[in-house]
Amino acid sequence: MSDSCVFCDIIAGRLPAAFVIDEPEVLAFLDRRPVFPGHTLVVPREHHVTLGDLPTGLLTSVMLATQRISAAVPEAFGAQGSFVANNNIVSQSVPHLHFHVVPRTKGDGLRGFFWPRKPYDSDAQMQECADRLSSVLAD
Repeated sequence: MSDSCVFCDIIAGRLPAAFVIDEPEVLAFLDRRPVFPGHTLVVPREHHVTLGDLPTGLLTSVMLATQRISAAVPEAFGAQGSFVANNNIVSQSVPHLHFHVVPRTKGDGLRGFFWPRKPYDSDAQMQECADRLSSVLAD
């Protein structure tokens, strides 16, 4: 854990989050400023900054969680697919390894790497999105 990392604060329960996966080695929760509703972040519980820093033993659990969420997002949000991204240092707003899983639909307006982000209208809307995705993941 890092004392200055917002994701470590979420993992430790010091900050709230809308969780969709809570497992021994990995957590997934909704991004507070999503590209589209359902935009999920997948993080290892251990603090590692980049993909290159991640111990090989954690790679499987992190990637399997990312895979499961990318497969569940279309059903949960009526999307046609998903976009999975990881930034290492450059454009990494939180220095804790994380994967973005973003619902995508043809013509959704997302172009290249310009991600217009917008907060959820309310915590209730955010929780409803987390519940929808968690429900699909549970099936």
